[in-house]
Amino acid sequence: MFLVNAWYNKAGWLIVLRPLSLLFQWLAGRRRRQQEAAQTQAAVPVIVVGNIAVGGTGKTPLVLALCKALHDRGITAGVLSRGYGGSAPQYPFAVTPDSDVAHSGDEARLLRRHTQGPMMVDPQRNRGLQALISDGGCDVVISDDGLQHYRLWRDIEIVVVDGARGLGNGWCLPAGPLREPPARLAEVDYVVINGANRVFSEDELSAGETPVTTMRLVPEVWVNVRTGARAALQELPLPTAGTGDVHALAGIGNPQRFFATLRELGVQADCHAYSDHHAYSAVELAYARDKVLLMTEKDAVKCEAFAGEHWWYLVVSAELEPGFSEAFCDQVANTLARRQHSGRQQQTQQQQ
Repeated sequence: MFLVNAWYNKAGWLIVLRPLSLLFQWLAGRRRRQQEAAQTQAAVPVIVVGNIAVGGTGKTPLVLALCKALHDRGITAGVLSRGYGGSAPQYPFAVTPDSDVAHSGDEARLLRRHTQGPMMVDPQRNRGLQALISDGGCDVVISDDGLQHYRLWRDIEIVVVDGARGLGNGWCLPAGPLREPPARLAEVDYVVINGANRVFSEDELSAGETPVTTMRLVPEVWVNVRTGARAALQELPLPTAGTGDVHALAGIGNPQRFFATLRELGVQADCHAYSDHHAYSAVELAYARDKVLLMTEKDAVKCEAFAGEHWWYLVVSAELEPGFSEAFCDQVANTLARRQHSGRQQQTQQQQ
C-alpha cells in the first residue's frame, strides 16, 4: 500500500526508479511483439476487457454488463478467465454456478452466477478459449482481463480506467502503476472510465482517437451471505450507530471504493481492507462472527461456508452510457457476421 499511495500521489522520490521503469517498458514491448507473432485468429469474435494499471478498475461489473447487452441482442457470450485465486483439479475448467470457489477463483464464480453463457478458466488463455469454442455454447467470447496476454487473439479491446485514481503518475512499473505506457490507450477500441469523478485531459489519458465513455457502479440490493435473503438499500437491519457492531471488509483492487459507497449509503462501519483476492477464514473473521459484516459480492463467494447470521454483501451493477452499449453491440454483431461469412466461404472451398 505504501508504493500504491506513492504512485497515485505522484511522490517525487519515485523518479529514482525511472530507469527500471524504462527497462520494464522495453521488455514488455519486446514480449508483446513476440507473442503477437504467434497469434492465430479465433473461430469466434474475442473481446478482451482489461486495464493497463495494476489493481482493480471495475472490469468484472463491466463484463457482466456487456454479456447482458449482448444477450439482449440475441448474442450469447462465453466468458474466459485466468481463474486467479483458484486451483482447479484440471484445466481448462468449466465453471458452473455451484463450482467450488477454491477451484474457480472468486471473480470467475461471481461472473458465472450472473451470466447465461458458458464460462471457462485456464491460466493458459488460448487453451481455455479453444475449449469454449469447442463446446459450441457461445457466439462470442469475452475475456475478463488478459489485455497483456498477447498470445490471445482479440477482435475488440476495451480498457477500464479507475475514475478516481486515473493512471497515477503515468509511469510504468516499478516507478508507477502501469503495465503499459498511456499511449496504449490510443490503440484500443474503447476506454471506459469507471466513475466520472473528474474530467481527464487528453494528455492525461493519451487516448488519441479512441472513444472514451463512462460507467458507474450502481448499488442495487443487500443479500444475506448465509441465507440469500434480500434487503433494500435503506432497509438493511443495522444496530444503533456508534455501537461498534458494524464492520465492513473489502478484498478488491481498490477497497476504498467500496467503503466510499457505504458512506454514500449512510452506513457507518469499522472498515477492514484486505489484498485483492484475499482468501478469508472463519478464524480470521471471528471479530465479526455475531456482528453485522458488510462486504462486496466478490468477497462473499469466499465466505459462504462460514458466514455469520448478519453478514451481507452489496450487489452492484455497471450502468453504461446507451451510446456505448449500442456501438459495442453493433461492432460485435458486424464482426460476428464477417466471421460467419468467412467460415462459410472456407467450407465451400474445402467441399470443392
